[in-house]
Amino acid sequence: MNNKLNKQKSIFHMDYFLLCICISLLSIGFVMVTSASLHIGEKVANNSLYYPARQLLHIVIGVVVATGVVFIPLKIWEKLGPWLFIAGLTLLVFVLIPGVGVKVNGSVRWISLAGLRIQVSEIVKFISVVYMAGYVTRHQEFVQGSTYGLIKPLLLFSVACFLLLMEPDFGSAVVILAIAMGIMYLSGARIWQFLILIAVIIILGMLLVYFSPYRWARVTGFINPWADAQNTGFQLVQALISFGRGELFGVGLGSGIQKLFYLPEAHTDFLFSVLAEELGLTGVLIIISLFSALLWHAFATAVKAELADEKFAAFIAYGLGIWFGFQAFVNMGVNMGILPTKGLTLPLMSYGGGSMIIMCASMALLFRVHSEITEKLLNVPKGNTEWVNA
Repeated sequence: MNNKLNKQKSIFHMDYFLLCICISLLSIGFVMVTSASLHIGEKVANNSLYYPARQLLHIVIGVVVATGVVFIPLKIWEKLGPWLFIAGLTLLVFVLIPGVGVKVNGSVRWISLAGLRIQVSEIVKFISVVYMAGYVTRHQEFVQGSTYGLIKPLLLFSVACFLLLMEPDFGSAVVILAIAMGIMYLSGARIWQFLILIAVIIILGMLLVYFSPYRWARVTGFINPWADAQNTGFQLVQALISFGRGELFGVGLGSGIQKLFYLPEAHTDFLFSVLAEELGLTGVLIIISLFSALLWHAFATAVKAELADEKFAAFIAYGLGIWFGFQAFVNMGVNMGILPTKGLTLPLMSYGGGSMIIMCASMALLFRVHSEITEKLLNVPKGNTEWVNA
């Protein structure tokens, strides 16, 4: 009898809708990275397949890591949350130590591990979701009824943001704050307190931009990129040209010219612009639809978990939805010229080892939430199905 129960507990319930979304984003992303990087690989390593081969390896490693993550019970993640956050802060300190952190384009954001560059901020984003989900699960009433309950976790996140700004990585600091604030709001924080905190964070962010010459140059370049099209507005101008050339159906896969040393970071931060040029409005709408479906599905999973009284699972799903939805919106907004230039990758699509591995692991966590909630649904006694049909 015990063996039978153990066997039932080991069953994993696959979320096929989420699986289709992930496979679609990974596949389209790999094809576009290949198209955007063939010429760069030839220049850098005399091998046109240099970046596609490495990206395929990143995806394979990401899937292997995700396979391990998906079988870790949520209870373990909940217990590890505070320790993981401490580990994340430690990594942010390590990356700033000369000789440990890897400097690229003036920023020190990476640690090299076995030949693979890991962007520490991506790990911290993942940890932030786990930690905040655990915090509001343990202290939901405290968050709802006390201003200090709202501010307390932000004091820790301010330390993480300070370390990120030292790299500097303003974009990741914004994403981490968005995750923390979003989870707290959805946990039932008082709206007036929440709005005051939002206002304070926005004012601090504006001051950071105003008193930082290179950030201010990005903002002025964003407002009127054509005024200095060869310098501060160069990236945005080239991205807008890509969108203009794409029209409805694009110039054809592999036929784009903006990626040929005109558009900087074509295979990473500006991959969406390459896609717009080669696949047109049709391709753009497909990607927006896929990320919209991912956000909707994450929130739908969270709602079902909340109704099942699985608060930690619910806030994990909410946090992952906020993270992927917000980061995708910022990346696409930057590419389309509706937001100032910011170095954030397009989740599950842009080139990058550490980013791809962490994002695959994050999706595995969402798969785990679905599996545990489905298991609980199947074990609900007959007649007690109020939340099952919600």
